[in-house]
Amino acid sequence: MSTFKIVIMIFFVIVSVAISVIVLMQQGKDAGLGSLSGQTSDTYWARNKGRSKEGMLAKITAVLVVLFFVCAALLNVGSI
Repeated sequence: MSTFKIVIMIFFVIVSVAISVIVLMQQGKDAGLGSLSGQTSDTYWARNKGRSKEGMLAKITAVLVVLFFVCAALLNVGSI
């Protein structure tokens, strides 16, 4: 096994564990009873969700998922 493949594999495991932890830290996306009647929540929290802790966790999750797929592709290139 080459050194490059070992490094990518270790990074892959770290990213996998990080994705699991970040996803478990996020809260559920319950819409509540307001979604049944079509009400939208135009509150301060809904408008500034990207700057909150939840918004930051969602962005980190997206970055980690991209890294996960890139690592998986790099590990698979040598096995064809």
